[in-house]
Amino acid sequence: MPFAFPSRVYPIIDTLGDPARSHVELADEILQAGAPLVQLRLKDHPSGTFVEIARAVKAVADRRGARLIINDRADVAQLVDAAGVHLGQEDLPPAAARQILGPGKIIGVSTHSLAQVGAVARDGVADYIGFGPIYRTTSKERPDPVQGLEGLRAVRSRITLPIVAIGGITAATMPDVLAAGADAAALIAEIVRAADVTATVRALMGASAPAMECAPARLRGPRR
Repeated sequence: MPFAFPSRVYPIIDTLGDPARSHVELADEILQAGAPLVQLRLKDHPSGTFVEIARAVKAVADRRGARLIINDRADVAQLVDAAGVHLGQEDLPPAAARQILGPGKIIGVSTHSLAQVGAVARDGVADYIGFGPIYRTTSKERPDPVQGLEGLRAVRSRITLPIVAIGGITAATMPDVLAAGADAAALIAEIVRAADVTATVRALMGASAPAMECAPARLRGPRR
């Protein structure tokens, strides 16, 4: 069955280099708000540490009845039995990740241009695409060029795959992003730097719920 985002808010768990916060603590705070799908992002961590943290976050997600997507690493997603993987342009090709994970898992792919979007769509493996950055972002050391709302509208007009927009999105700009054609908005700093992470996620989900109810219905599940 085609994949559909279960919420228009797609939280990404990333400490953004803050040693005072742990990925597991952030996951618990996010999932307390009822987020049904989250992504774990760890940059520059040894594989052993990545697996250890991913297993702990997966346990929290299981306890809360949520699905976990692993950023970049299909092997880690397989090891911890995550719901799927989100691949960057420099990671494994989607077809290789599908060989590792099998037909029942979710595969998302980051894109930063119409050419990359077209390549993913023609490949026919990904369940959804990430597109951005929509705005200037501080969550990456070397961000790709800003694509803006016009870029998002152009992508929406060309593909039917679900789109999660990412890059500098805040509570204030999320309505514009959803109106421009994103099925969901990925947020990092807006969530993980909040004084009250749970309340922030709950508010974001509440604010986007009416838009979700009006969105075209899609069957929920990974691509088979």
